[in-house]
Amino acid sequence: MEASSRTHILLGIIAFLTLVIFALVAAALGVIVKVANKQDDAIAVTTTTTTIAGTATTTTSAGIATTTTSAGIATTTTSAGIATTTSPTSANNLVTSITIDQMMSHLNAFQEIADNNGRTRAIHTTGFEKTLEYITQYLTDNTDLTIHRQDFNWSTFNLTDIPTISSNISGVNKNYTRGVGADFYELLYSGNSSTSSPSVRVTVIPNFGCSPSDWNTLDITETVALVAGGGGCLYRVKAQLAPSNLSGLLIYNSVGMSAVASSVNPNITFPVLSVSYGVGMELKNAPNNMLVTIQLTAGKEQKPVGNICADTRTGSGSAANLVLATNIARLFNKSADRAYKYRVRFCWWGAEEVGLRGAEYHRDMARQNTTVGERISDYLVNLNYDMLGSPNYMFGIYNGSSAPNNTPAYAKPGSIKLSELFRDWFSNQSLPWNYTAFSGRSDYGPFLEAGVVASGLFSGAEERKSKSERDYYDKVLGSSLGGMAETAYDPCYHLDCDTVQNINQFALQRMTQAAAYVLEFLGRLDNLEVWLYPDGRPGGM
Repeated sequence: MEASSRTHILLGIIAFLTLVIFALVAAALGVIVKVANKQDDAIAVTTTTTTIAGTATTTTSAGIATTTTSAGIATTTTSAGIATTTSPTSANNLVTSITIDQMMSHLNAFQEIADNNGRTRAIHTTGFEKTLEYITQYLTDNTDLTIHRQDFNWSTFNLTDIPTISSNISGVNKNYTRGVGADFYELLYSGNSSTSSPSVRVTVIPNFGCSPSDWNTLDITETVALVAGGGGCLYRVKAQLAPSNLSGLLIYNSVGMSAVASSVNPNITFPVLSVSYGVGMELKNAPNNMLVTIQLTAGKEQKPVGNICADTRTGSGSAANLVLATNIARLFNKSADRAYKYRVRFCWWGAEEVGLRGAEYHRDMARQNTTVGERISDYLVNLNYDMLGSPNYMFGIYNGSSAPNNTPAYAKPGSIKLSELFRDWFSNQSLPWNYTAFSGRSDYGPFLEAGVVASGLFSGAEERKSKSERDYYDKVLGSSLGGMAETAYDPCYHLDCDTVQNINQFALQRMTQAAAYVLEFLGRLDNLEVWLYPDGRPGGM
């Protein structure tokens, strides 16, 4: 996913630590959970959430905001024969403690930060730092969580001039309009255009450019390559696979209509731009005597970006993550017997939008760490809540059965069980649900690759809701409640209209209820590691 809201839960071996991480470049939240053991200072649950918008506005369809009202949780059993609903029915239930008003309060605060700081909260901006300050101050004032910041370096991207694209088709010159939602838009960290050969021919790349073979069979030296977006890989992957001697790369939107915002790795040396479907088709179908001119120059510089994490002292719990964190801390303070066997860590990732950099850095540091409770082997599960409130939503559950090929075998059974846990909750609430791709393209990806069980929810981005899906939602929820067919789940995805108004509060509330329920369920298991890793795992208990 190029930009979204995400939440992850990792369960590890020591205490219950929920880590809520907001990718400070997109709107997202997550939970990471670890297994409990005899050491109170070790991490057990982590919740990760990404919350800062990487576009010109504030939060994306605000997977950030999570809301939960009444519990209404029925006890069921998964196909594995394990009870999936053990949450208490008292007023102290984490699910019932969360309200939509709490969510909207934080979302409005994030929106205000963006409005007052150039309409952005992207990395290396004042809006980003103000968001970190807001999260830190709120947690300090309202919880007893242990808060720590984790900085890492990432590249800046400063345009020297406004980029331009023009074409000459059969002797007719045409200039294209720059902007997200317009004809074209430069990808963040793109390389610079050549000054020696400004006008070059275009080569159409077959398939989606997601495989090395898509590029190796063509002579595309010193040409502008044109390739379709999608195909199961990110824009940055296409750019990485392309030969370095290209004069430019144009990726056209094959899902929606307009150019979108995205990013590539800073090591890319040629210009990379997103173009609309219309421009893509125009260039693709043009005769061979067509030339394209790209002008793009920018400077890059390494500067620090921050992650924020907040740990419970023994075993507990950004709009959604802030509410989960504060509410879980309050519940633990009210009732001594509520403390989980695992610590909970809430984290807000930085630089999610530019390649999951904050999550990757945290994962890499955990791999190097030898302190009990901070090692990667101490993380048990990562729950990723990527965009929970899309306007034309789906109740999407990551399908653990479709884990990426690089997922260690021992992490797959737990991922499947978590998919079933979410599925049963939605079914018991008489709500529709869909399995959605579990491709590793959100902040859970780095942890899943490292052998940490993962799952989560996703309400949809730029893809379109089909008529059959809309009809299914209408049938379950009632006529006219299933949304709009053949329309994007989030029509404002990566666009300026992606503000606090771009939220479906019903979807947000129900998705957050599901997130809170699963966190509560996992936290109360007697042996979370055995539940998630029935066949054991390296470094396990």
